[in-house]
Amino acid sequence: MRFSPLPFAAALLFSMPAAAQIAPECAGVQVPTDYDEQIQQDFLANYVGLAASFSPAHGPVPHEPGHGMIGVGVNVMPPLNCQRRLVLNGSKTEDTNKTPAIPMPRFSVALPQVGPITIYVGGGYLPPVPAFGARTTILAAEIGAGMELDSGVQVGARLHAMSFKTVADVATAFVATDPPVDDLFLANTIGADLMGGYAMEKLTPYVAVGWTDVSTFFFVGDDAYVANNYHPYSGLSFSVGADTLVKEHLRVGAEFYGAPGGYADPDSSTAVPLNGRSAGQIYTGRVRLGVEL
Repeated sequence: MRFSPLPFAAALLFSMPAAAQIAPECAGVQVPTDYDEQIQQDFLANYVGLAASFSPAHGPVPHEPGHGMIGVGVNVMPPLNCQRRLVLNGSKTEDTNKTPAIPMPRFSVALPQVGPITIYVGGGYLPPVPAFGARTTILAAEIGAGMELDSGVQVGARLHAMSFKTVADVATAFVATDPPVDDLFLANTIGADLMGGYAMEKLTPYVAVGWTDVSTFFFVGDDAYVANNYHPYSGLSFSVGADTLVKEHLRVGAEFYGAPGGYADPDSSTAVPLNGRSAGQIYTGRVRLGVEL
């Protein structure tokens, strides 16, 4: 038998074996007095979904009409502290800090202007190339509209969605000699943002504030165990960043992204009340780098 709760972040892009014990760097860690196994599992699942969510990394008007960008985005995955890594009622820590970032090829293009409004579409795709025993696929998309006033102030709105899939030995073995068996982890996010910015000569600072919803599914291959997420994240998300075009060819965007905590009211009598505890939260940095077309 293998451990069936959720070491998701460790297998985000790579699948690494984990010993069924407290990690040396977490020796002496105290189990929180309000610890709950279900909430801890759901937090880990939501954390991966939030880490991979498709935030803008660009201003309300990302390009001049008829122009676009192709490049790569990188979402930083901050390491979790020892208390957040505890599972099995505090008897084991998960090795969640193997993957420091999530890279994904991405693009965006601004359509011909409609009056004062610029409509744009964008997306990203990470193909399921096998790496370190895992096959991870990410597909993301956005559609938005923005306008720039004579003063340089930009306003806009966008819709975004992301689908994440990992096939790997995620629920690692208690016994090192046990054969690996692939598991399936799915995460989906969907959300909407209102955006504001100010177009300076070479730089556009911006702010995006919106709502993001996360849903997850985890299937353990060797015992057909399904880990339900009884506290899916649904709540505030925001970005504060800047976008710039360097020498008309290099597009660079960077932002601070946050999801401070969400509302969770699952339709199940078996769900544990949160009572002020968080089942999803992240603060991180993101960049977008590409060639302007």
